[in-house]
Amino acid sequence: MGALRSAAQMISYEVSMGFVLVTVLLCVGSLNLNDVVLAQRHIWFVIPLLPMAVIFYTSCLAETNRAPFDLPEGESEIVAGFFVEYSSMSFGLFFLGEYANMLLMCALTSILFLGGWLAPFGILQHIGPVPLGPLWLLLKMMVMMFGFFWIRGTFPRFRYDQLMRLGWKVFLPFSLIWLVLTAGVLVYMGWLPHQVGL
Repeated sequence: MGALRSAAQMISYEVSMGFVLVTVLLCVGSLNLNDVVLAQRHIWFVIPLLPMAVIFYTSCLAETNRAPFDLPEGESEIVAGFFVEYSSMSFGLFFLGEYANMLLMCALTSILFLGGWLAPFGILQHIGPVPLGPLWLLLKMMVMMFGFFWIRGTFPRFRYDQLMRLGWKVFLPFSLIWLVLTAGVLVYMGWLPHQVGL
């Protein structure tokens, strides 16, 4: 049952995550993450694409199976559900994989919406010859990780049907509309990156 819930959950929010990625890549004009960060030199994408950043971050919570979206573990499975069958190193590897996935999602959120390794307002990008980019990225990842822990302790657990409704009836239409709106604004204003004359 947990596997079926997990598969349906993944389909419901990963489609909108794809639209969020397409929106960001449309603004950048490249699939290179370095170009995504450098495109945010003047303004971080979290400001013009705030609704997409919220959808992406919420989908990251569901992707990592963190509360309130920890649906592979059922409500009645008081003893941690599928973790019961594992002990010692197998149990440790489950948790290592879960936290590594959280770090990856925090890094992706920081790169796609918070300017990656760029300092806010261009302050303290270097101290002498020492670049501070990795420290800025780590700080942004720590803020995102704090959000994961804060949301886990604040919000009640979603039911299965609530997550499916959120994914299919809210996130999917909204992300699709925002993608079309972003593409229209970029074309109308002539802001499409690397425009090729036809």
